[in-house]
Amino acid sequence: MNKFCMFILSHGRSDRVYTIKALEDAGYTGDYFIVIDNEDKSAEEYYKRYGDKVVMFDKKAVAETFDTADNFDERKTIVYARNACFDIAKEKGYTHFMELDDDYTQFSYRFDVNGDFKNTTLKNLDYVIDRMIDYYEKSGATCLAFAQGGDFIGGAEGMGKDIRIKRKAMNTLLCSTERPFKFLGRINEDVNTYVRLGHIGKLFMMINSVSINQKQTQSNEGGMTDVYLDSGTYLKSFYSVMFSPSSVKISKMGNKNMRLHHKINWRYTTPQILDESYKK
Repeated sequence: MNKFCMFILSHGRSDRVYTIKALEDAGYTGDYFIVIDNEDKSAEEYYKRYGDKVVMFDKKAVAETFDTADNFDERKTIVYARNACFDIAKEKGYTHFMELDDDYTQFSYRFDVNGDFKNTTLKNLDYVIDRMIDYYEKSGATCLAFAQGGDFIGGAEGMGKDIRIKRKAMNTLLCSTERPFKFLGRINEDVNTYVRLGHIGKLFMMINSVSINQKQTQSNEGGMTDVYLDSGTYLKSFYSVMFSPSSVKISKMGNKNMRLHHKINWRYTTPQILDESYKK
């Protein structure tokens, strides 16, 4: 993994970069950096705590390089750091990197060797990353990701036991400087991007066999929490509607505590491959 590194994207949480311990607990021994922006008022605290593990980027300069999908004059969200990582990786000589949030508490296997649904703490993350990079190269993917805890609501039946790959990529994002792309939209950038680029055949995929657990967003001050509290999930989800009105809509999500969320119609989102039986 000498050309691979982890980027932990953080803002205003110098004392709560939980992901570092999660990586250590998972047996990760490779390089990592904490990516902050030059508008973070707590930047000095990051340097005091983590020294040369901290990398700073120019947020306003990055803002000029992609479509935010709005004309709001503020830059509180993570999308700027996501796009900055491509240049940071290239400058540091890495060909592959994974973008992580700063609030992970655990990396887990979600299926055992027999394919049965199970949650087991992952202890060999180096090996997993090597295998992911190998698959990334062979598959021609644009971006790969691990699953999230919420993907397994309902257990194996909720996920679909036989479905090991899904056409989405969120939160933990394996990318390459050799296959660059831009994250789109000020909010909901991961969904905006895999939907919009999925239209033109770019492969964004989630590997279900491994997942991350993380702090509840709106209970962890800093990061994106302020944005979600200010605007709610309706505004967040509507960014994805703007990028793909033909395949994304606003819908209700949940069981008892319903909330507004984006809903993707995959039939109209990504190119479909017809079965050979339809060939004339």
